[in-house]
Amino acid sequence: MLLTDLVQETILAIRANKARSGLTILGIVIGIGSVIAMVSIGQGAQKSIESSIQSIGSNLLLIMPGFQSNVSGGPSAGRGSAQTLTSEDATAIQDVADVAAVAPDLSRRYQVTAKSQNTNTQIVGTVAAYSQVRNVEMDTGSFITAADQNSLRKVAILGPTTRDDLFGEGVDPTGQKIRIQQIEFSVIGVAKSKGGTGFGSQDDMIYIPLSTMQKFIAGDNYVSTISIEAVSQDSLAAVQQEVNDLLLARHKISDSNQADFQIMNQADVVATAASVTGTFTLLLGAIAGISLIVGGIGIMNMMLTNVTERTREIGLRKAIGAKSAEVSGQFLAEAVALTFIGGLFGIIIGWLASLIISKLASISTNVSMSSILLAFGVSALIGIVFGYYPATRAAKLNPIEALRYE
Repeated sequence: MLLTDLVQETILAIRANKARSGLTILGIVIGIGSVIAMVSIGQGAQKSIESSIQSIGSNLLLIMPGFQSNVSGGPSAGRGSAQTLTSEDATAIQDVADVAAVAPDLSRRYQVTAKSQNTNTQIVGTVAAYSQVRNVEMDTGSFITAADQNSLRKVAILGPTTRDDLFGEGVDPTGQKIRIQQIEFSVIGVAKSKGGTGFGSQDDMIYIPLSTMQKFIAGDNYVSTISIEAVSQDSLAAVQQEVNDLLLARHKISDSNQADFQIMNQADVVATAASVTGTFTLLLGAIAGISLIVGGIGIMNMMLTNVTERTREIGLRKAIGAKSAEVSGQFLAEAVALTFIGGLFGIIIGWLASLIISKLASISTNVSMSSILLAFGVSALIGIVFGYYPATRAAKLNPIEALRYE
């Protein structure tokens, strides 16, 4: 049988029973569309999380207070009341090789007022290097300077969310006054929007000089976090080890298991996040893939019905010289054609569904070329797998018995 004849026969067979073919294709459309949509949600989440983590800085190490023996949670896990890191630790770290910049900070939530407005937000006392280490860019005004730090100036930089809460959306508050713990600060700038992350929204913050935070707000010399920027990604591991050894020596700790601090490597965080979201994507794809199996069973059911209905036709074909391979090839081609048509429409439906989900639910989605190619591959595989048995059954029919079939 020529290829053109096979194509024509396949088209005629599919069009012979449009309702049955349409319902069979619909099962594949729903399956492929579901897989595309679910995978796009997983990939979008992974891309969004990785982008958010990268936005807090590049080549970054974060040192947090707390004992490593309690890494699962609680104050001693690094984000609570532990006070084991100081500004002097940050100063000592600046001398470590391959360290580009160091930025200690002290963070707490306080009620902030401005005229008749107020909000509860994160106050971050830090130094000038923080803008470099944590990728803080200014929308208006300027960031904290060394002079602000040395002079204990009461100046503040607002995050865009905090600016909107206190002064209104889009307003330039530079030169305005705010009060933190009843202490008046002058607004000298507004940071550019960076969005929220697993560490909290970076837009809902106020930055003030670390010295001012320690003396007038917190009343102590400890810091919440020490952020370190390494000169390159390749030097992160070496810098982490040197900083670990330095702090152990400064804190007079001989056993590293008893360290009163923790060092978090940004590369490890990205890898962990990628692993978690990858598993999440696989789970979503597997759940959606169940509908593909149902669609494949639908194809097998249709093809078996076709074989039964066309028994006399198969017998006639074999009686006039058609080979078993040609008969099986014809039915297999019909099954693959059905899945390819369903796969094509499924990709379109899945892509549209991901756009709708992104718009209505504000969930980041990402339809990649790999997921589209996977969908086509799965379509072909389903057609072959679920069409093989009906095609083989048709090829094995005895022509004489087939011609007698009523």
